[in-house]
Amino acid sequence: MPFDKPTAAEVAAAAGRTIPDLIGPGLRVLFSGINPSLYSAATGHHFARPGNRFWPALHRSGFTPRLLHPAEQFELPALGLGITNVVARASARADELSPAELVAGGAILAELAATWRPRYLAVLGVTAYRTAFGRRTAVIGPQAETVGGVPVWVLPNPSGLNAHYQVDGLTAEFARLLSATVTGHDDQDQRTDGGRGRPDRSGGARHR
Repeated sequence: MPFDKPTAAEVAAAAGRTIPDLIGPGLRVLFSGINPSLYSAATGHHFARPGNRFWPALHRSGFTPRLLHPAEQFELPALGLGITNVVARASARADELSPAELVAGGAILAELAATWRPRYLAVLGVTAYRTAFGRRTAVIGPQAETVGGVPVWVLPNPSGLNAHYQVDGLTAEFARLLSATVTGHDDQDQRTDGGRGRPDRSGGARHR
């Protein structure tokens, strides 16, 4: 059920708003965006900005049986999937967030992960992940460290502004994570303390 497109004034008025987390027990993956875009906050739905590739990549990789509209986000927990953000407040661009905000948000995210214990925490944006958790050598893919005791997988930022990853590339990275949730194997040959893995091609200043 598509939502009405917000007006420019409604989008501008959404600065600083938050979107409730989609979370619950028994999740396979808890996806964490960087923070909501103004467009998403105006609609109340995650990854709602036109051009964002989260929902297409989620479907094409096999996480969802059909392409969901952002307004159908409440179907995700029944599929073992949840959504949250590193920083709760909406902004026009993710690079408006200060390093201190990202670090504080990372601590909150760690508490959330420890409470709900998803099988994987998937952070969508490697640069934001590095800042939030002080892991400067992190790259796309499974991480050597946990967050809140939960295994972490870093995915590319799905924003349409992230030109380094098109939908096919995003889908391939989402599919690697899906495979790990099914098989229990997470490409550990690519997950080392030295941070080797997928090339770093995902910017942290993109938005959703």
